[in-house]
Parts: sequence; C-alpha cells; structure tokens
Amino acid sequence: MTERLNSIIKAFEAGKPAFAAFSKLDKLSAAEFADSPYDGIVYEMEHNPYDVAALGDALQYMLNRKQIAETGSVAPKVTPLSRIPANGVEMNQSFAKQVLDRGAYGVIWPHVSTVEQAYNAVASCRYARPKGAPLYEPKGVRGDGPANASRYWGLSMADYYKKADVWPLVPEGEILVGLMCESPEAIENLDDILANVPGIGFILIGEGDLSQALGFPRQYEHPEVQDAMRRIVETCHKHKVVVGNPHVTAKNHKKLLEEGYRFLMAAPTKSYGVVGLAQQAATSY
Repeated sequence: MTERLNSIIKAFEAGKPAFAAFSKLDKLSAAEFADSPYDGIVYEMEHNPYDVAALGDALQYMLNRKQIAETGSVAPKVTPLSRIPANGVEMNQSFAKQVLDRGAYGVIWPHVSTVEQAYNAVASCRYARPKGAPLYEPKGVRGDGPANASRYWGLSMADYYKKADVWPLVPEGEILVGLMCESPEAIENLDDILANVPGIGFILIGEGDLSQALGFPRQYEHPEVQDAMRRIVETCHKHKVVVGNPHVTAKNHKKLLEEGYRFLMAAPTKSYGVVGLAQQAATSY
C-alpha cells in the first residue's frame, strides 16, 4: 500500500478520530501549527479574508525540512484544509479550484443544504475524466492547473493527478470534501445528500448558524439544538460518513466521542501563565 499523505484520512481509515482546529492565515500560526499535535488544520477563509496569496505563504511555512529529512516522507505531519467563503447555494467552483491549486488537501464548504449543492461541491474538487470512465460521477469540473499543488505535495504532475481526487470515492484520493450542515433544510435533505452524492469525506455541524436558524443563537445545549445535532449524527452514521463538531472543549470532548463524532475541532489555547504569575508577584511589591 502506498503511503497516505493526508493525515486526517489516515486517521479515518484507521477507525480513529481526527483532531483539527481553525487557523487564521499568517506565517507565525502556520509554523506553530506545523509542530502541533493536530492531525489537520483548517485555514478559515469564510469569515476571515479570502486571500490565496496568504494561503500559499502559510502553506510554505508549514513545511518542516527537519521532519521531511527524519521521516523520509513528503507527507505533512499536520494536513492543511481550507474553508472557503462561498455558501452552497452560490454553486461556486472557483474558490475550491484556487485553494486546491495552492496545495490544500481539502475544502470545507459552508451552508450546503441540497443534493444539487453537495454534488457541485464534490465535482468542484475533481478533475474532468472521459465520460464512462470508472467513478465518473460526480462529474469533475476542476480546471487543470496543477503545477503549484504538485510541487507543494512533493509529487510529479503525473503522480499528483493520481492522488488529487476525493476520498473515499477514490480510495487512493488525498482530497477531503467537507460539507457544513447548518440549517433545518440541510438536516431534512441530509439523508438524500449522503445517499446520492458519493465523495463526501465528512459532514461538519455548524452549531452557530444552526442554533440561529432554530431561534436559539449559540445556545448549544438547548434541547432543540441538541435534537437537531442528534439527527445529523444519526444520519451520518446510517450512511457511514464521518461527522464532525467544531466546538470541542475540555468539558464536552468525552461526550462527543461517545456520541460518535470523528472529526473534532478544538480552539487552540495560548497560555499566559508566566504573565499571570508575574502580575500576581508584582502586586506584593
């Protein structure tokens, strides 16, 4: 078996949860995350500025020459994905093409609510192939411009083409398509989406928008919000599709694992312990 490049897929294939976090687009964060214990990070370009030049820089700062030399592998320790700004209803393709061409290993699409929108999301992450070819659907519409991505992945263009397809539809694929389920309409359609659109790597619950749509903004423990989330999890389990949660904390992580979440996103914490201790000491002077 060839080496897996995408650490998140590697965890999923092993039946283990994958741990990730959102990151802003800057070089310092990229370098810090590259040495973190996460399986992957998601560059946040939905609510933060969409800047593919900054994404390209951040990806470069994730490269760790020492790690590559020690492992003899071009597989990144922490796999970079990107959440793009376009909602599913916009039926956009260019944002996905741009981040994949920079070298991202996957795309998270916000507000996907219908089969048509889900199909477009997966198709946008796939290159075209001859009609009638194996695994033809969803029909690829990603434009052909692999030079930067293949260089970043450390592959020839020919090898990049072999791996630059969506998992789990294509077993050797290294690209993850994540769809955010964050509205009552999306929940109603989720069974049809997962039954009719192959190539979805995971479903990520959008608790913030979902709670807004239900009339309980950010009241994540409200019974109606909890029931809606339970329906999403049950539907994903029915179709054997990974389900993720973006608000993992020290208080809820065990509960989420027990409920069957396998893509767990925790907010990275920065310690100000030394400052706090010094401030306490300073008050005694």
